[in-house]
Amino acid sequence: MTELGPLAWPPAPIRTERLVLREPEARDRAAFIELLASPEVHTYLGGPRSRDELEREMPAVPERWPGSFIVDLDGAMIGHILLRRATEHRCPAAAGKANLGYLFLPGAWGLGYAAEACAAALDWLAGTLPGEPVVLTTQTANVASMRLAAKLGFAEVERFHAWGAEQWLGMWTPVAPSD
Repeated sequence: MTELGPLAWPPAPIRTERLVLREPEARDRAAFIELLASPEVHTYLGGPRSRDELEREMPAVPERWPGSFIVDLDGAMIGHILLRRATEHRCPAAAGKANLGYLFLPGAWGLGYAAEACAAALDWLAGTLPGEPVVLTTQTANVASMRLAAKLGFAEVERFHAWGAEQWLGMWTPVAPSD
């Protein structure tokens, strides 16, 4: 995956009804480690990383790059959204398109935060790169992620087998503003 191209980064924080999407800061380090070490978060992602390894390798300020948003609730990180260009993908339909990825801490699950934050990130992308389609890949066994994809308006492009499981590829295309 590569960056989305020549974007002015970081954008001003994106505010929703309950959340702020912003760039990573030093105060997010512990939450990033928790997110990447969580067995629950990584059930469908090949398993968690070692907490000790993350403590050694995670920089004081988590990496900042275009398309990387911290999801902040009341001043604390609850998740991470990443929009990056899919340069290599197992499905030709995804190659070259923006790819939406997201991880949320288990305490934030089931409260609508992922839908609210991902919709805001997609709106930002549609305003920044008008007409840019976005792809999302998830395991079909990940029922919550499948529901979120449908709620966000992703339409199935194809299913394929990878990483020992059936995967789902969906695509979202922004609606062009009417005159």
